[in-house]
Amino acid sequence: MTRNTIWTALVCAGLALSACGTKDDTGMTGTTLPDDGNDDAQATGMDTNPQDTGMDTNPQDSGGMDEDTGMPGESDGGFIQDPDGGGPTFECDIFAQDCPEGEKCMPWASSGGTWDATRCSPIDENPGQPGDECSVEGGGASGIDSCDIGSMCWDVDPETNMGTCVAMCTGDSANPICEDPDTSCSIANDGAIVLCLPNCDPLLQDCAEGQACYPVADIWVCGPDASGEMGAAGDPCEFINVCDVGNICLDASAWPDCAGSIGCCSPVCDTTDPMGDAQCPGAGQTCQPWYEEGNAPPGYENVGACALPA
Repeated sequence: MTRNTIWTALVCAGLALSACGTKDDTGMTGTTLPDDGNDDAQATGMDTNPQDTGMDTNPQDSGGMDEDTGMPGESDGGFIQDPDGGGPTFECDIFAQDCPEGEKCMPWASSGGTWDATRCSPIDENPGQPGDECSVEGGGASGIDSCDIGSMCWDVDPETNMGTCVAMCTGDSANPICEDPDTSCSIANDGAIVLCLPNCDPLLQDCAEGQACYPVADIWVCGPDASGEMGAAGDPCEFINVCDVGNICLDASAWPDCAGSIGCCSPVCDTTDPMGDAQCPGAGQTCQPWYEEGNAPPGYENVGACALPA
């Protein structure tokens, strides 16, 4: 699918940890959507550009949104590796799960922010399955949890360190697979995050309580709402999931006089709504189609976003 070219300039960082509670020892405050850096897969909001998709460092710590999804993003399925060994490293392949027996490949925050690397972590003696309640050690992005291989503890409460096991994608970065047809593979934070997250309708905002519908590549998935006290239309943003329900993180050029260095939150709109551009609160904004004509997935033909004309 192809998004409207307007969105290729969006700046969406990776997913952020939940904004509620105090920062844990990883430096994260919540859970943000990841960004896979895949231009076709992420056009709006997790560690991808402000438009790429769902989870980078702390929503308050850093940015880096995918231009395609507005979510934290990944780099075309590739892994980030510093040849000098000074930056984040991908010690294992999450898709291949190539760790020694008794261990699993997990994303973690090597720099104390959001997920930016992978490493092998021990599998719990009595591991939880997708849908089960789970716990993490040291914080939501430590990479050590009670879920089984091929899954991770997601949407972790920073006060209790409890969350829910969510399946990771199988296959590979070029052909990611999710067994549950009601979920889609969300690749974010430069490939550190590869999760099967629930599909959603951004116009209905039909996600569970505490979550919102965010764009990841060409799809929309439910991710933890890490907006906290910020996230209203016009507020600065650096991560896909740090905007209030009904808003998404778009490139600074989409909002009049945006104060954010990377982007600002702006409302999702219905291109067929009789109110038309009046749905948009920013001066001069218009309701613009999210997808190029004829390229919207079934059911998403009327999805738009409020932005300034290019």
